[in-house]
Amino acid sequence: MFDTLSDRLAATFKNLRGKGRLSEADIDATAREIRIALLEADVALPVVRAFIKQVKDRAMGSEVSGALNPAQQIIKIVNEELVNILGGETRRLRFAKTGPTVIMLAGLQGAGKTTLAGKLGHWLKKQKHTPLLVACDLQRPNAVNQLKIVAERAGVAFYGPQPGNGVGDPVAVARDSIEYAKQKQYDIVIVDTAGRLGIDAELMQQAADIRAAISPDEVLFTVDAMIGQDAVTTAQAFLEGVDFTGVVLSKLDGDARGGAALSVAHVTGRQIMFASNGEKVDDFDAFHPDRMASRILGMGDVLSLIEKAEQTFSQAEAEKMAAKLRGGPKAFTLDDFLSQLEQVQKMGSISKLLGMLPGMGQIREQINNIDDKDVNRVGAIIKSMTPLERAEPELINGSRRARIAKGSGVQVGEVKNLVERFFDARKMMSAMASGKGVPGMPGIPGMGGGKKSGKKAPQAKGKRKSGNPLKRAQEEAAAAERKALGPGAGAETGGAFGLGAGQGPADFELPKEIRDLL
Repeated sequence: MFDTLSDRLAATFKNLRGKGRLSEADIDATAREIRIALLEADVALPVVRAFIKQVKDRAMGSEVSGALNPAQQIIKIVNEELVNILGGETRRLRFAKTGPTVIMLAGLQGAGKTTLAGKLGHWLKKQKHTPLLVACDLQRPNAVNQLKIVAERAGVAFYGPQPGNGVGDPVAVARDSIEYAKQKQYDIVIVDTAGRLGIDAELMQQAADIRAAISPDEVLFTVDAMIGQDAVTTAQAFLEGVDFTGVVLSKLDGDARGGAALSVAHVTGRQIMFASNGEKVDDFDAFHPDRMASRILGMGDVLSLIEKAEQTFSQAEAEKMAAKLRGGPKAFTLDDFLSQLEQVQKMGSISKLLGMLPGMGQIREQINNIDDKDVNRVGAIIKSMTPLERAEPELINGSRRARIAKGSGVQVGEVKNLVERFFDARKMMSAMASGKGVPGMPGIPGMGGGKKSGKKAPQAKGKRKSGNPLKRAQEEAAAAERKALGPGAGAETGGAFGLGAGQGPADFELPKEIRDLL
């Protein structure tokens, strides 16, 4: 959603690099570019003015003028001001001291309140709570049934005594749900209220009546991050009519400009608490202003990546795998390789995971073209092998490759590519586990590797030409075509795992952080 903003800011900062000192004209030009970037991203005008004023005031001061690297100081200032706009520190849920904690959801129809109720319930369940979803949207057709289905998918309890579709009193349902939760010993009650296509007096009055009846500990206002400047207007209206305590951004996986979402916290004075970025129940997490600012500026979000890894990977399994790798390359089998890939897949989309790494904005197009189905194809190939072949892939010859390809529905070349890449990955992982460093890379302090053997490196030989005249002619024609296409040639020659015709450069390698994780 913030790709355009990220690109504009990156281009602005690039112009500052290499300057030993920034003049007032440089700062004015930079502020003007940042202003244009924010306005193009649909950030509210009052927020843009306040942001630019803060950046200019700090940039004109001794904070930058006496700095060794002014460009880095400007980036630091912009980062800190972005964090302030997004709410400053991470805001946590307030839980009730006694009785069930009551969370009321408010917002316009279509903002994603019902889906949010399921995601929030699932998120709280993973933290050892016992949430109850309450259907108080009795106006929208089939809203009660929708919340029931969402609750089943999230694996949480549901309370909906009224059929809805215009029948029932939402205030009475909300009030009765508190007693029901106490009887059944649910420690959190999530109340889904009705929405409208626009702000009206009836909606506000109903929401205000429900709030008065249940005295919620938190009132979360759900904002569709794709609706533009109207998000700010709606937020102000709800603040006056219902007085919410926190904001939730939904549909952050969209491709709208999304700048209005950056404005809500600053305009209303209420912090963004959660962000929803997908259709799945797991595509939901606490909102961290510092991490979001870091991602907008192209510095990645390694902390969130580490948290996802900690939630997905078992410590015991990781230690077992490390011990296996230390036992030598052949101790790591194709079964282990598949297990590791499946663990990474549980963390979410591979393109989203790569997007959390610093500097990935430079190859965003290639990352977006990574097909997550390649992992499933790898699984199909490995599962088409016999147990002996998985344990000893060196046995896989031409006839075995043909059988495996037929069993998994792929080409023989794809099986060959997978096995070759597995050997490379096994060699690298084994070397790293034994403290020898990454093969082919210079030594890194504390990582081992990089020792000189004293022998002279053998001279690189040119690629051998085939003895078959027909094959040699084909090779020479292919080489001439690659030369004519230039350095970008081959950008569509292989998938993420060397399978089929995926997208991205042929020599693309995973970043070091992901290789370490694998």
